[in-house]
Amino acid sequence: MSYSSFNPTTNRLLKTYDSWDKRRLKQALDQAHSAQIGWGQTPFARRAKMLSEVATLLRAQRDQYANIITQEMGKLLRESRAEVEKCASVCDYYARHGEDFLRTDAADSDAGKSYVAYYPLGVVLAVMPWNFPFWQVFRAAAPALMAGNALVLKHASNVPQCALAIEDLFRDSGLPQGLFTTLMIDVGQVADAIASPHVHAVTLTGSEAAGRKVAACAGKHLKKCVLELGGSDPFIVLHDADLEFAADTAVASRFLNCGQSCIAAKRFILVPQIADDFLQRFKIKVEALRIGDPNEEATQIGPLARLDLRVTLHEQVCDSIAQGAVALTGCKPAEREGFFYQPSILDRVTDKARAYHEELFGPVAIVIRAASEEDALRISNETPYGLGSSIWSSDVARAENLATHIQAGCTFINGMVKSDPRLPFGGVKASGYGRELSKQGIHEFVNAKTIWIR
Repeated sequence: MSYSSFNPTTNRLLKTYDSWDKRRLKQALDQAHSAQIGWGQTPFARRAKMLSEVATLLRAQRDQYANIITQEMGKLLRESRAEVEKCASVCDYYARHGEDFLRTDAADSDAGKSYVAYYPLGVVLAVMPWNFPFWQVFRAAAPALMAGNALVLKHASNVPQCALAIEDLFRDSGLPQGLFTTLMIDVGQVADAIASPHVHAVTLTGSEAAGRKVAACAGKHLKKCVLELGGSDPFIVLHDADLEFAADTAVASRFLNCGQSCIAAKRFILVPQIADDFLQRFKIKVEALRIGDPNEEATQIGPLARLDLRVTLHEQVCDSIAQGAVALTGCKPAEREGFFYQPSILDRVTDKARAYHEELFGPVAIVIRAASEEDALRISNETPYGLGSSIWSSDVARAENLATHIQAGCTFINGMVKSDPRLPFGGVKASGYGRELSKQGIHEFVNAKTIWIR
Protein backbone atom coordinates (compact mmCIF):
# COMPACT_ATOMS: atom_id res chain seq x y z
CA MET A 1 0.00 0.00 0.00
CA SER A 2 1.10 3.58 -0.57
CA TYR A 3 0.12 6.99 0.78
CA SER A 4 -1.16 9.53 -1.72
CA SER A 5 -1.10 13.25 -1.01
CA PHE A 6 -3.66 15.20 -3.08
CA ASN A 7 -4.36 18.90 -3.30
CA PRO A 8 -8.13 19.14 -2.64
CA THR A 9 -8.31 22.58 -4.26
CA THR A 10 -7.17 21.21 -7.64
CA ASN A 11 -7.59 17.43 -7.19
CA ARG A 12 -3.98 17.01 -8.30
CA LEU A 13 -1.63 14.36 -6.94
CA LEU A 14 1.22 15.92 -4.98
CA LYS A 15 3.32 12.99 -3.74
CA THR A 16 3.16 9.30 -2.96
CA TYR A 17 4.89 7.38 -0.19
CA ASP A 18 5.35 3.65 0.36
CA SER A 19 3.90 2.25 3.55
CA TRP A 20 6.02 0.22 5.95
CA ASP A 21 6.08 -3.52 6.38
CA LYS A 22 5.89 -5.25 9.78
CA ARG A 23 9.66 -5.39 10.13
CA ARG A 24 10.03 -1.62 9.72
CA LEU A 25 7.20 -1.01 12.19
CA LYS A 26 8.86 -3.25 14.77
CA GLN A 27 12.16 -1.39 14.36
CA ALA A 28 10.47 1.95 14.99
CA LEU A 29 8.68 0.70 18.10
CA ASP A 30 11.88 -0.87 19.43
CA GLN A 31 13.68 2.42 18.91
CA ALA A 32 10.88 4.39 20.62
CA HIS A 33 11.02 2.06 23.60
CA SER A 34 14.78 2.45 23.93
CA ALA A 35 14.60 6.23 23.59
CA GLN A 36 11.85 6.51 26.19
CA ILE A 37 13.83 4.76 28.91
CA GLY A 38 16.39 7.56 28.97
CA TRP A 39 13.84 10.31 28.37
CA GLY A 40 11.72 9.19 31.30
CA GLN A 41 14.71 9.81 33.59
CA THR A 42 15.48 13.22 32.06
CA PRO A 43 14.90 16.21 34.37
CA PHE A 44 11.79 18.28 33.76
CA ALA A 45 13.92 21.31 32.98
CA ARG A 46 15.44 19.59 29.95
CA ARG A 47 12.05 18.37 28.73
CA ALA A 48 10.69 21.90 29.09
CA LYS A 49 13.64 23.34 27.18
CA MET A 50 12.98 20.93 24.33
CA LEU A 51 9.30 21.90 24.13
CA SER A 52 10.26 25.57 24.15
CA GLU A 53 12.63 24.93 21.26
CA VAL A 54 9.80 23.21 19.36
CA ALA A 55 7.63 26.29 19.91
CA THR A 56 10.44 28.53 18.63
CA LEU A 57 10.84 26.46 15.46
CA LEU A 58 7.09 26.40 14.85
CA ARG A 59 6.95 30.18 14.94
CA ALA A 60 10.11 30.64 12.88
CA GLN A 61 8.81 28.31 10.15
CA ARG A 62 5.12 29.10 10.51
CA ASP A 63 4.53 29.97 6.88
CA GLN A 64 6.30 26.83 5.65
CA TYR A 65 4.14 24.56 7.79
CA ALA A 66 0.97 26.51 7.01
CA ASN A 67 1.60 26.07 3.29
CA ILE A 68 1.91 22.30 3.75
CA ILE A 69 -1.38 22.16 5.67
CA THR A 70 -3.26 24.24 3.10
CA GLN A 71 -1.81 22.40 0.13
CA GLU A 72 -2.52 18.96 1.55
CA MET A 73 -5.96 19.32 3.17
CA GLY A 74 -7.39 22.57 1.86
CA LYS A 75 -7.59 24.69 5.02
CA LEU A 76 -7.62 28.45 4.50
CA LEU A 77 -4.03 29.68 4.65
CA ARG A 78 -4.75 32.16 7.45
CA GLU A 79 -6.40 29.35 9.44
CA SER A 80 -3.34 27.17 8.82
CA ARG A 81 -1.09 29.91 10.20
CA ALA A 82 -3.30 30.16 13.29
CA GLU A 83 -3.12 26.39 13.71
CA VAL A 84 0.68 26.43 13.73
CA GLU A 85 0.69 29.25 16.28
CA LYS A 86 -1.72 27.27 18.48
CA CYS A 87 0.69 24.32 18.37
CA ALA A 88 3.46 26.60 19.61
CA SER A 89 1.20 27.82 22.42
CA VAL A 90 0.49 24.30 23.70
CA CYS A 91 4.22 23.56 23.75
CA ASP A 92 4.81 26.76 25.72
CA TYR A 93 1.98 25.86 28.11
CA TYR A 94 3.34 22.45 29.06
CA ALA A 95 6.91 23.72 29.17
CA ARG A 96 5.76 26.22 31.82
CA HIS A 97 3.30 24.07 33.77
CA GLY A 98 4.19 20.42 33.16
CA GLU A 99 6.47 20.03 36.15
CA ASP A 100 3.91 21.57 38.51
CA PHE A 101 1.16 19.33 37.14
CA LEU A 102 3.27 16.26 37.90
CA ARG A 103 4.57 17.39 41.26
CA THR A 104 4.38 14.75 44.00
CA ASP A 105 1.17 14.97 46.08
CA ALA A 106 1.33 14.28 49.81
CA ALA A 107 -1.42 11.95 51.04
CA ASP A 108 -2.82 11.30 54.53
CA SER A 109 -2.90 7.62 55.49
CA ASP A 110 -1.89 5.23 58.24
CA ALA A 111 1.73 5.43 57.08
CA GLY A 112 4.45 7.51 58.60
CA LYS A 113 4.70 9.06 55.16
CA SER A 114 2.68 8.50 52.00
CA TYR A 115 2.43 10.31 48.72
CA VAL A 116 1.46 9.96 45.05
CA ALA A 117 4.20 10.31 42.45
CA TYR A 118 3.65 10.55 38.70
CA TYR A 119 5.77 8.52 36.31
CA PRO A 120 5.59 8.10 32.52
CA LEU A 121 3.81 5.06 31.09
CA GLY A 122 6.23 4.47 28.20
CA VAL A 123 5.38 4.66 24.50
CA VAL A 124 2.07 6.30 23.51
CA LEU A 125 0.53 5.58 20.11
CA ALA A 126 -1.34 8.58 18.67
CA VAL A 127 -3.86 7.86 15.88
CA MET A 128 -4.70 11.28 14.49
CA PRO A 129 -7.09 12.81 11.90
CA TRP A 130 -6.56 15.10 8.94
CA ASN A 131 -8.81 18.07 9.79
CA PHE A 132 -6.31 19.81 12.10
CA PRO A 133 -3.21 17.91 10.96
CA PHE A 134 -0.76 19.77 13.20
CA TRP A 135 -2.88 20.80 16.20
CA GLN A 136 -4.37 17.37 16.86
CA VAL A 137 -0.87 15.90 17.00
CA PHE A 138 0.63 18.60 19.21
CA ARG A 139 -2.15 18.64 21.78
CA ALA A 140 -1.35 14.96 22.40
CA ALA A 141 2.41 15.11 21.90
CA ALA A 142 3.22 18.11 24.10
CA PRO A 143 1.82 16.66 27.36
CA ALA A 144 2.90 13.10 26.55
CA LEU A 145 6.51 14.13 25.93
CA MET A 146 6.61 16.52 28.87
CA ALA A 147 5.46 13.64 31.09
CA GLY A 148 8.45 11.57 29.94
CA ASN A 149 6.75 9.33 27.38
CA ALA A 150 7.70 8.61 23.80
CA LEU A 151 5.09 9.17 21.09
CA VAL A 152 4.60 7.33 17.82
CA LEU A 153 2.19 8.84 15.31
CA LYS A 154 -0.16 7.08 12.92
CA HIS A 155 -1.51 10.04 11.00
CA ALA A 156 -4.41 10.11 8.53
CA SER A 157 -3.43 8.66 5.18
CA ASN A 158 -4.24 11.85 3.23
CA VAL A 159 -1.78 14.09 5.16
CA PRO A 160 1.57 12.26 4.95
CA GLN A 161 3.51 15.47 4.23
CA CYS A 162 2.18 17.01 7.44
CA ALA A 163 3.06 13.88 9.39
CA LEU A 164 6.64 13.79 8.14
CA ALA A 165 7.10 17.55 8.60
CA ILE A 166 6.14 17.18 12.27
CA GLU A 167 8.66 14.37 12.74
CA ASP A 168 11.37 16.51 11.12
CA LEU A 169 10.44 19.39 13.40
CA PHE A 170 10.86 17.35 16.56
CA ARG A 171 14.16 15.97 15.31
CA ASP A 172 15.42 19.46 14.48
CA SER A 173 14.48 20.63 18.00
CA GLY A 174 17.02 18.21 19.47
CA LEU A 175 14.60 15.56 20.69
CA PRO A 176 16.40 12.20 21.09
CA GLN A 177 16.22 9.96 18.03
CA GLY A 178 13.16 7.73 18.07
CA LEU A 179 11.31 9.59 20.79
CA PHE A 180 8.83 10.99 18.25
CA THR A 181 8.30 8.91 15.13
CA THR A 182 5.79 9.03 12.30
CA LEU A 183 4.70 5.50 11.49
CA MET A 184 4.06 5.14 7.77
CA ILE A 185 1.62 2.28 8.25
CA ASP A 186 -1.84 1.57 6.90
CA VAL A 187 -5.00 1.24 8.96
CA GLY A 188 -4.69 -2.53 9.11
CA GLN A 189 -1.35 -2.25 10.92
CA VAL A 190 -2.70 -0.13 13.80
CA ALA A 191 -3.73 -3.32 15.60
CA ASP A 192 -0.16 -4.61 15.28
CA ALA A 193 1.17 -1.41 16.84
CA ILE A 194 -1.31 -1.58 19.74
CA ALA A 195 -0.42 -5.23 20.34
CA SER A 196 3.29 -4.45 20.61
CA PRO A 197 4.67 -4.88 24.14
CA HIS A 198 6.45 -1.56 23.63
CA VAL A 199 3.20 0.41 23.27
CA HIS A 200 1.61 1.22 26.62
CA ALA A 201 -1.26 3.56 25.72
CA VAL A 202 -3.28 4.83 22.78
CA THR A 203 -4.86 8.20 22.04
CA LEU A 204 -7.18 8.60 19.06
CA THR A 205 -9.03 11.52 17.56
CA GLY A 206 -11.37 10.46 14.79
CA SER A 207 -14.71 8.96 13.91
CA GLU A 208 -16.94 6.97 16.22
CA ALA A 209 -16.34 3.87 14.08
CA ALA A 210 -12.56 4.23 14.32
CA GLY A 211 -12.84 4.84 18.05
CA ARG A 212 -14.81 1.64 18.62
CA LYS A 213 -12.22 -0.42 16.74
CA VAL A 214 -9.23 1.11 18.52
CA ALA A 215 -10.92 0.87 21.93
CA ALA A 216 -11.73 -2.82 21.34
CA CYS A 217 -8.14 -3.55 20.34
CA ALA A 218 -6.70 -1.55 23.23
CA GLY A 219 -9.05 -3.34 25.63
CA LYS A 220 -8.01 -6.71 24.30
CA HIS A 221 -4.38 -5.89 25.07
CA LEU A 222 -5.13 -3.98 28.31
CA LYS A 223 -3.73 -0.69 27.05
CA LYS A 224 -4.85 2.69 28.39
CA CYS A 225 -6.95 4.57 25.84
CA VAL A 226 -8.19 8.13 25.33
CA LEU A 227 -10.78 8.79 22.62
CA GLU A 228 -11.92 12.11 21.15
CA LEU A 229 -14.57 11.22 18.60
CA GLY A 230 -17.32 12.92 16.64
CA GLY A 231 -19.72 15.59 17.79
CA SER A 232 -23.07 17.09 16.89
CA ASP A 233 -22.80 20.19 19.02
CA PRO A 234 -25.99 22.07 19.91
CA PHE A 235 -26.03 25.86 19.53
CA ILE A 236 -29.05 26.88 21.61
CA VAL A 237 -30.44 30.37 21.03
CA LEU A 238 -32.87 31.55 23.72
CA HIS A 239 -35.44 34.33 23.43
CA ASP A 240 -33.26 36.98 25.13
CA ALA A 241 -30.06 36.36 23.18
CA ASP A 242 -28.13 39.08 21.36
CA LEU A 243 -29.17 37.79 17.93
CA GLU A 244 -26.67 39.73 15.84
CA PHE A 245 -23.75 38.58 17.97
CA ALA A 246 -25.10 35.02 18.07
CA ALA A 247 -25.51 34.95 14.28
CA ASP A 248 -21.98 36.25 13.71
CA THR A 249 -20.57 33.60 16.03
CA ALA A 250 -22.78 30.93 14.47
CA VAL A 251 -21.16 31.55 11.09
CA ALA A 252 -17.66 31.46 12.57
CA SER A 253 -18.36 28.31 14.57
CA ARG A 254 -20.07 26.35 11.80
CA PHE A 255 -17.90 27.28 8.85
CA LEU A 256 -14.41 27.39 10.36
CA ASN A 257 -12.20 24.91 8.50
CA CYS A 258 -15.03 24.50 5.97
CA GLY A 259 -17.16 22.97 8.73
CA GLN A 260 -14.70 20.12 9.25
CA SER A 261 -14.35 20.31 13.01
CA CYS A 262 -15.58 17.99 15.73
CA ILE A 263 -16.51 20.95 17.93
CA ALA A 264 -18.11 23.08 15.25
CA ALA A 265 -21.67 24.17 16.02
CA LYS A 266 -23.74 21.70 14.04
CA ARG A 267 -27.32 21.82 15.36
CA PHE A 268 -28.83 25.28 15.69
CA ILE A 269 -31.68 24.86 18.15
CA LEU A 270 -33.98 27.89 18.18
CA VAL A 271 -36.86 28.76 20.50
CA PRO A 272 -40.03 30.09 18.75
CA GLN A 273 -39.75 33.75 19.82
CA ILE A 274 -36.53 34.37 17.88
CA ALA A 275 -36.36 31.56 15.31
CA ASP A 276 -37.29 33.56 12.19
CA ASP A 277 -35.34 36.67 13.21
CA PHE A 278 -32.16 34.71 13.97
CA LEU A 279 -32.49 32.65 10.81
CA GLN A 280 -32.90 35.72 8.62
CA ARG A 281 -29.68 37.20 10.01
CA PHE A 282 -27.86 33.88 9.78
CA LYS A 283 -28.91 33.27 6.16
CA ILE A 284 -27.68 36.68 5.01
CA LYS A 285 -24.29 36.07 6.60
CA VAL A 286 -23.96 32.53 5.24
CA GLU A 287 -24.82 33.60 1.71
CA ALA A 288 -22.17 36.31 1.90
CA LEU A 289 -19.38 33.78 2.49
CA ARG A 290 -16.90 33.71 -0.37
CA ILE A 291 -15.84 30.35 -1.83
CA GLY A 292 -12.40 30.25 -3.40
CA ASP A 293 -8.73 29.34 -3.38
CA PRO A 294 -7.68 28.80 0.26
CA ASN A 295 -4.38 30.54 -0.44
CA GLU A 296 -6.18 33.85 -1.08
CA GLU A 297 -6.79 36.04 1.96
CA ALA A 298 -10.29 37.04 0.79
CA THR A 299 -11.50 33.43 0.66
CA GLN A 300 -13.81 32.33 3.48
CA ILE A 301 -14.77 28.81 2.33
CA GLY A 302 -12.20 26.43 0.90
CA PRO A 303 -12.60 22.86 -0.33
CA LEU A 304 -13.45 19.77 1.65
CA ALA A 305 -10.39 17.65 2.26
CA ARG A 306 -11.40 14.70 0.06
CA LEU A 307 -13.90 13.89 -2.67
CA ASP A 308 -15.48 11.03 -0.70
CA LEU A 309 -16.24 13.46 2.14
CA ARG A 310 -18.18 15.70 -0.23
CA VAL A 311 -20.07 12.73 -1.65
CA THR A 312 -21.12 11.56 1.82
CA LEU A 313 -22.10 15.07 2.92
CA HIS A 314 -24.32 15.58 -0.12
CA GLU A 315 -25.98 12.22 0.39
CA GLN A 316 -26.83 13.23 3.97
CA VAL A 317 -28.26 16.54 2.76
CA CYS A 318 -30.33 14.99 -0.04
CA ASP A 319 -31.70 12.28 2.23
CA SER A 320 -32.65 14.86 4.85
CA ILE A 321 -34.49 17.01 2.29
CA ALA A 322 -36.38 13.93 1.12
CA GLN A 323 -37.28 13.34 4.78
CA GLY A 324 -38.82 16.79 5.23
CA ALA A 325 -35.96 19.23 5.83
CA VAL A 326 -35.95 22.51 3.87
CA ALA A 327 -32.94 23.66 1.85
CA LEU A 328 -32.81 27.30 2.92
CA THR A 329 -29.62 28.07 1.02
CA GLY A 330 -26.88 26.12 -0.75
CA CYS A 331 -27.20 22.39 -0.16
CA LYS A 332 -25.28 21.31 -3.25
CA PRO A 333 -21.69 21.02 -4.47
CA ALA A 334 -20.09 24.15 -5.88
CA GLU A 335 -19.57 24.03 -9.64
CA ARG A 336 -15.83 24.47 -9.80
CA GLU A 337 -12.63 22.44 -9.83
CA GLY A 338 -11.78 20.78 -6.53
CA PHE A 339 -13.84 19.38 -3.65
CA PHE A 340 -15.96 22.45 -2.88
CA TYR A 341 -19.44 22.49 -1.33
CA GLN A 342 -21.67 25.52 -1.00
CA PRO A 343 -22.14 26.96 2.50
CA SER A 344 -25.58 25.66 3.36
CA ILE A 345 -28.49 25.79 5.78
CA LEU A 346 -31.01 22.99 6.29
CA ASP A 347 -34.08 24.35 8.05
CA ARG A 348 -36.94 22.53 9.81
CA VAL A 349 -34.91 19.41 10.47
CA THR A 350 -36.92 16.92 12.55
CA ASP A 351 -36.19 13.55 14.07
CA LYS A 352 -37.41 11.99 10.81
CA ALA A 353 -34.36 13.35 8.98
CA ARG A 354 -30.95 11.76 8.71
CA ALA A 355 -29.31 15.09 9.61
CA TYR A 356 -31.03 15.06 13.00
CA HIS A 357 -29.18 11.91 14.08
CA GLU A 358 -25.83 12.07 12.24
CA GLU A 359 -22.83 14.36 12.31
CA LEU A 360 -22.53 16.40 9.12
CA PHE A 361 -18.82 17.08 8.61
CA GLY A 362 -18.77 20.02 6.25
CA PRO A 363 -20.25 23.48 5.59
CA VAL A 364 -23.89 22.63 6.35
CA ALA A 365 -25.82 24.11 9.28
CA ILE A 366 -28.80 22.18 10.65
CA VAL A 367 -31.70 24.22 12.09
CA ILE A 368 -34.05 22.55 14.55
CA ARG A 369 -37.01 24.57 15.82
CA ALA A 370 -37.80 23.86 19.47
CA ALA A 371 -41.24 24.34 21.01
CA SER A 372 -39.80 25.88 24.20
CA GLU A 373 -36.65 26.26 26.27
CA GLU A 374 -37.35 22.89 27.90
CA ASP A 375 -37.79 21.34 24.46
CA ALA A 376 -34.47 22.87 23.35
CA LEU A 377 -32.74 21.09 26.22
CA ARG A 378 -34.39 17.81 25.29
CA ILE A 379 -33.31 18.17 21.67
CA SER A 380 -29.76 19.09 22.64
CA ASN A 381 -29.41 15.79 24.52
CA GLU A 382 -31.25 13.73 21.91
CA THR A 383 -28.04 12.71 20.15
CA PRO A 384 -25.54 9.88 20.58
CA TYR A 385 -22.79 12.49 20.85
CA GLY A 386 -21.67 14.73 23.71
CA LEU A 387 -18.63 16.80 22.82
CA GLY A 388 -19.29 20.55 22.89
CA SER A 389 -22.33 22.82 23.29
CA SER A 390 -23.20 26.49 23.55
CA ILE A 391 -26.06 28.58 24.93
CA TRP A 392 -26.94 32.13 23.93
CA SER A 393 -28.85 34.30 26.40
CA SER A 394 -28.59 37.63 28.20
CA ASP A 395 -29.59 35.87 31.44
CA VAL A 396 -26.26 34.24 32.25
CA ALA A 397 -27.46 32.68 35.50
CA ARG A 398 -30.34 30.93 33.74
CA ALA A 399 -28.04 29.79 30.93
CA GLU A 400 -25.53 28.48 33.46
CA ASN A 401 -28.26 26.45 35.15
CA LEU A 402 -29.35 25.08 31.77
CA ALA A 403 -25.73 24.18 31.02
CA THR A 404 -25.63 21.80 33.98
CA HIS A 405 -28.25 19.64 32.24
CA ILE A 406 -26.54 19.38 28.85
CA GLN A 407 -24.77 16.09 28.27
CA ALA A 408 -21.46 17.26 26.85
CA GLY A 409 -17.80 17.64 27.69
CA CYS A 410 -18.13 21.43 27.70
CA THR A 411 -20.71 24.18 27.46
CA PHE A 412 -19.82 27.71 26.39
CA ILE A 413 -22.25 30.49 27.31
CA ASN A 414 -22.31 33.37 24.81
CA GLY A 415 -19.08 32.17 23.25
CA MET A 416 -17.78 29.92 20.50
CA VAL A 417 -16.74 26.43 21.55
CA LYS A 418 -12.98 25.98 21.18
CA SER A 419 -10.11 24.00 22.60
CA ASP A 420 -7.69 25.83 24.88
CA PRO A 421 -4.50 24.40 26.48
CA ARG A 422 -5.67 25.81 29.84
CA LEU A 423 -8.96 23.86 29.82
CA PRO A 424 -9.58 20.09 29.73
CA PHE A 425 -11.06 18.90 26.44
CA GLY A 426 -13.06 15.78 25.63
CA GLY A 427 -16.53 14.28 25.44
CA VAL A 428 -19.08 11.86 26.80
CA LYS A 429 -21.35 9.23 25.23
CA ALA A 430 -20.29 8.38 21.65
CA SER A 431 -17.94 11.39 21.61
CA GLY A 432 -15.43 9.34 23.58
CA TYR A 433 -13.77 9.38 26.98
CA GLY A 434 -10.68 10.72 28.68
CA ARG A 435 -9.41 14.29 28.48
CA GLU A 436 -6.77 16.19 26.58
CA LEU A 437 -5.09 19.48 27.54
CA SER A 438 -4.74 21.21 30.89
CA LYS A 439 -3.68 19.24 33.99
CA GLN A 440 -6.14 16.46 33.21
CA GLY A 441 -4.55 15.90 29.81
CA ILE A 442 -1.03 15.29 31.09
CA HIS A 443 -2.38 13.00 33.83
CA GLU A 444 -3.96 10.65 31.27
CA PHE A 445 -0.62 9.09 30.36
CA VAL A 446 1.20 8.76 33.65
CA ASN A 447 1.29 6.14 36.37
CA ALA A 448 -0.12 7.74 39.51
CA LYS A 449 1.97 5.65 41.89
CA THR A 450 1.32 5.44 45.61
CA ILE A 451 4.39 5.38 47.90
CA TRP A 452 3.71 4.19 51.49
CA ILE A 453 6.41 4.34 54.16
CA ARG A 454 6.12 3.09 57.76
